[in-house]
Amino acid sequence: MSSSSLSYPASTIADKPVPAFLVTLLATGAGLSVASLYYSQPMLGILAVDIGVSALDIGFVPTLTQLGYAAGILLLAPLGDRHDRRSIILIKAALLVISLLAAAAAPSLGMLLAASLAIGITATVAQDIVPAAATLAHASRRGKVVGSVMTGVLLGILLSRVISGFVAEHFGWRSMFVLAAIGVALSGVALWRALPRFSPTTTMTYPALLGSLLKLLRRHATLRRAALSQGLLSLGFSAFWSTLAVMLHAGPFHMGSAAAGAFGLAGAVGALAAPVAGHLTDRRGPELVTRVGAGLTALFFAIMCLSPLLSATAQLWLLGIGTVGFDLGVQTTLIAHQSIIYGIDPGARSRLNAVLFVSMFIGMAAGAALGSTLLAQWGWIAVTSMATISALAALAVRFWSEPEDKNLR
Repeated sequence: MSSSSLSYPASTIADKPVPAFLVTLLATGAGLSVASLYYSQPMLGILAVDIGVSALDIGFVPTLTQLGYAAGILLLAPLGDRHDRRSIILIKAALLVISLLAAAAAPSLGMLLAASLAIGITATVAQDIVPAAATLAHASRRGKVVGSVMTGVLLGILLSRVISGFVAEHFGWRSMFVLAAIGVALSGVALWRALPRFSPTTTMTYPALLGSLLKLLRRHATLRRAALSQGLLSLGFSAFWSTLAVMLHAGPFHMGSAAAGAFGLAGAVGALAAPVAGHLTDRRGPELVTRVGAGLTALFFAIMCLSPLLSATAQLWLLGIGTVGFDLGVQTTLIAHQSIIYGIDPGARSRLNAVLFVSMFIGMAAGAALGSTLLAQWGWIAVTSMATISALAALAVRFWSEPEDKNLR
């Protein structure tokens, strides 16, 4: 009998080591799912010309994709606690395949926008896969397993833009969506064969399930600290990345968007460090790792504040080093925060994960708006200064001492 036909409570699953091949499948599935959010971004110019719309109109494609993702996290991710998480993963993967194929076949902007919204909503399957990995893992190895799966997520974000730009240029933008659909479909089949069933952990109605998000936030100080700290880090993170291309183009460098994309390769360091961060979380405790990660983020943002004192060449080197450093800090802290919240209540992992990522999305949105305003009014040093302050605030949150945190190592 295959594992897919069995149903286990979380406690039974977590008693056994997670096979390496299953961790790889989970990481691949999560990475391919979240990559679907970013395939369109490098192709917007080609999309606008091919469909015959303005640059302003085509900009709604990534906007609706991100809005769909945010709505999906808030409205759908909590269902993982109410229903078999395996079934949710498979259903969302199938719907994501359909959405990607609909985008590939879209004859007009309206159809493409509808498909983009659907892609964003269904790509939240990644936020079902990560709690599934946490449930499968024993508490002593949860940080490492979650870190390994998050490597797939981070690499999906990183490589999606590079791959889609190449495919769109040589084979057309529709081919990219078709290839993405094939990848998600193959991943879905593999997960269908390998994943066990997960017993629901609650019988709440859907309205009660959504209402419990706020109750969890009120009840658990540990969750509030994790959400606030990661949200503050996301504020500076988003402010940096949303203004980098403009700064490189308008500053002393006169570089194009390709140069900004090249700096994105520094994200590979954060992605590859995710399992290491998870291992350190298991060995030394998540509290210490969050402080180290937030501290690294603040340090490297602060270093980048010195760039106006340097030559143009030295500024680029400093920018590259700083990008590697703060990305490593942000991703390290995220892994530790996930380990913390998954240990709060095993029966509410999907909802706890939703709270954390909604907080991150709020930080991202606020950072993009604030970063653009600061760059326009006071220049790049204002952006890096704000990012430094937000990272220091995140570090201060991690030093709050509350009774609920005594069980954390």
